[in-house]
Amino acid sequence: MKRIDFYILQGSDAGARLTYACRLAAKAWREGHRIYLNCQDAAQCAALDERLWSFSAASFVPHQLAESGNDTPLLLAWGADAGGEQSLLINLASTVPPFFERFARIAEVVNQDPQTRDALRSSYRFYRERGYAPQHLHL
Repeated sequence: MKRIDFYILQGSDAGARLTYACRLAAKAWREGHRIYLNCQDAAQCAALDERLWSFSAASFVPHQLAESGNDTPLLLAWGADAGGEQSLLINLASTVPPFFERFARIAEVVNQDPQTRDALRSSYRFYRERGYAPQHLHL
């Protein structure tokens, strides 16, 4: 069964949401997973690319933008499926991507920004309507 987790942050800061996505990706990479980080748009993807270089002085996660290929452990993309052999989808977009079913595990990072929270409530319903049992993890 597919595992879907909603990581619920306490604040509404968009930067904290990106930082948590970086931490989650770093942990998954250290555990041997290949990660697909799905962004809302090119601007968020660029911000996340920058954040992955700087969020921790003690951590480096090999990554690249999908437009550069898909042969690193962490692929950053937005829009259409960039392909690859990833097992974990970290979704930062406001909707569930149409290619979500190819992943064994999905992580949705939620903050308390009303627009983000409402969009991800819709995502939660989307998964439930398809028979999945998403889990909440309050951080």
